Amino acid sequence: MPPANRSSRTGSQTHPGRLLLIMALITAALAVWAFWPGQDNAVRLGLDLRGGTQVILQPKAVQEGATITDDQLAQTVAIIRQRVDGVVVAEAEVTVQGSGEGAAIIVSVPDVSQERLVELVGRTALLDFRPVWSIYGPAPESLDDTANPAPAPTGDDTATSAQIVQAADNTPEYQAEVAALDCLDPINQAGGSPDDPELWLGTCDKDGAAKYSLQPAFIEGTNVTDAVAQLPQQGVGGWVVSLTFDSEGARALATASQELYALPDCAPGGASPCNAFAIVLDGVVVSAPRFNEPIIGGQAQIEGDFTATEAQDLANVLSYGALPVTLDVVEVTSVSPTVGSDQLRAGLIAGAIGALLIVLFLLFYYRVLGVVAVLSLVIAGGLAYMSFVALGKTVGFTLTLAGVAGAIVSIGITADSFIIYYERIRDALREGKTMRQAAEVGWTATRRTLLAADFVTLLAAIVLYIISVGNVKGFAFTLGLITLIDIFVAFLFTYPLTVLVCRSAWMQKATWLTGLRVKGSGRDGGGDAVADDRTTVGVES
Repeated sequence: MPPANRSSRTGSQTHPGRLLLIMALITAALAVWAFWPGQDNAVRLGLDLRGGTQVILQPKAVQEGATITDDQLAQTVAIIRQRVDGVVVAEAEVTVQGSGEGAAIIVSVPDVSQERLVELVGRTALLDFRPVWSIYGPAPESLDDTANPAPAPTGDDTATSAQIVQAADNTPEYQAEVAALDCLDPINQAGGSPDDPELWLGTCDKDGAAKYSLQPAFIEGTNVTDAVAQLPQQGVGGWVVSLTFDSEGARALATASQELYALPDCAPGGASPCNAFAIVLDGVVVSAPRFNEPIIGGQAQIEGDFTATEAQDLANVLSYGALPVTLDVVEVTSVSPTVGSDQLRAGLIAGAIGALLIVLFLLFYYRVLGVVAVLSLVIAGGLAYMSFVALGKTVGFTLTLAGVAGAIVSIGITADSFIIYYERIRDALREGKTMRQAAEVGWTATRRTLLAADFVTLLAAIVLYIISVGNVKGFAFTLGLITLIDIFVAFLFTYPLTVLVCRSAWMQKATWLTGLRVKGSGRDGGGDAVADDRTTVGVES
């Protein structure tokens, strides 16, 4: 064969069956993930479509007598929004009404239980690490027969904050108040009373099993740069929260761990090991581990028999820092959908009409290959639906009306991929390629354009998701997700199925039903000319 002819060989080595098999496996795996029996297998709808939970919070200054500024309120709203976005990948409405101590912060979130939402947004997240001085039983008691402490104030029956004891020094009066503290009271186990890290602290642990007398803190939560929920590296025990400290916190942790590790077994006048330290969150002891060795690396773990959800929520609130104010829960209610059923129905009808028009255009203009395009749209829609279900289970994704708009917009983006590919096939036919060759050459010319266009769309969606809040974030997430699905469908379904169709004997005839007849090219893209081209060019079967 002459060199010129050899250079014009397409040399196609495509195995469309393999690509379709990969696509089938991916679809099956996603279907198993989304529709595993015994779980909620429906798409989680957002606040505007389904309703959700609303919490009204009353801010109070951390220090008694201090005033609440507008900057503190703005910072509180920002932190709460970050906490909620860490749990729910959808719009969450966080607004503030009024100013100062008369302000109200309203948080509305879809598909989150009332208890979890209150815990998530109401926790101040003031964290500190304190050396343990003494550990007592949970019940009120006297230190000795001569002590006659006054019971720590318990407040009225409607009190919602835990009682803690603080003093500048470890005085007998302070010790008596700690001994009289009642840790059997569930309120005192719940926390919610931020402590002054520079003072001694008497408080309970979160299980009510003991109460602690703690020295001033050697590390504060402001030194935490990252918090991650994970299982122990040894694989033994429950979930823990791993903390990473900044350089100042790492130095303080190294110094404190070396000093405490070198102490004798028991603290004077108490019953605790001297090398123990307490991790205090919002005034309550979360855990009190011992220093088995000095900690030099600037990392520590919070252990407290957490479930996966509790550990993730704790890591979430610690990652974004403490609230500048304390929050009292005024009201917790369920809210109705903000979008009426008529509006939702109108939006879905508009999307259906748009999809129908695209389908009719593809079938009218590309005929047989239009069927391939329609099947690709169906596959993309199925993958999108299963992704919504699966992501709802794992990362809390909820579909809002803005997300529906993003999905409708992406229909046109997906259709563009088919049109570009099929027009490249027509260009190849005009250049004298056979139908078999045109399917390969057209894809080679298409894939770079397709990737560039989808990359731009994906980049725009990522930037929009990062800088936006609320409804726009849901739109950006959905647009980015379906753009990725478009790439998978184009490479693993549309392309190999088109190649298989173009290799068929019927398609080689290039009748008007193929949608690829090329007029004025000297050939109709098939018939005897195709057979002759296979002989001279040598396209492999």
